[in-house]
Amino acid sequence: MNTAFENQVVLVTGATAGIGRAAAVAFARGGATLVVSGRNEAAGATLQAELQGLGAHALFVRADVANEAQVAHLVDQCVQRFSRLDVAVNSAGLEGARGSIMEQTVENYTAAFNANALGTFLCLKHQMRVMSAQKSGAIVNLSSTMGSRGNALAPMYVASKHAIEGFTKSVALEACQHNVRVNAVAPGPIATEMLDRIAGGAQNLPMVASTIPMNRIGTPDEVADAILYLASKHASYITGQILQVNGGKTAM
Repeated sequence: MNTAFENQVVLVTGATAGIGRAAAVAFARGGATLVVSGRNEAAGATLQAELQGLGAHALFVRADVANEAQVAHLVDQCVQRFSRLDVAVNSAGLEGARGSIMEQTVENYTAAFNANALGTFLCLKHQMRVMSAQKSGAIVNLSSTMGSRGNALAPMYVASKHAIEGFTKSVALEACQHNVRVNAVAPGPIATEMLDRIAGGAQNLPMVASTIPMNRIGTPDEVADAILYLASKHASYITGQILQVNGGKTAM
């Protein structure tokens, strides 16, 4: 039995789908106590039941990460119900509107930055509030390979992921004095509903795969493995880093 995260309280935002969901399940299999969050209450209830079926103590709390009051409540629920917060995974986000910069609107910008950059900022703020007081913890943010590479048709997504990487490095420097580590994973193309939307439909996925040196699209479980590594004792001397999980795409 995997007990790598036994007696640890783990918070995962954006947990009802994709990479966040895979991470929550992986932590549950590792013996963690889970607080999972998202905006879809029905999917949250289903996930909570699945995690409990794996033997984990699990609680779903509905929260919009762009709403500070809801984020504060989410973090407080971890402490009130389980006394501490050991690991936080900030996975909530969206891909933003695709198209030329000349076609983008203030509404497109606001939607992408609220979900990705503002959401990560608020989560970091309130997670650090708890972890700095307890003098321990590990935070993993979700960036993207496009956060460092750029993409002509996804300027809002790319820019918001740049912001997440900036937050990761800056907060990591402050967090060192509190014995808290802050890192990020930056996935390449991963088999999720978001990728289907970014690619313009599942029929375009073979073309996407052909652009990757490993000649395949990654799985959410593979990203979850990287998240668990960064959150684990095996990464105890790693902080302020962006771990690329992209089949070699950034080696090109």
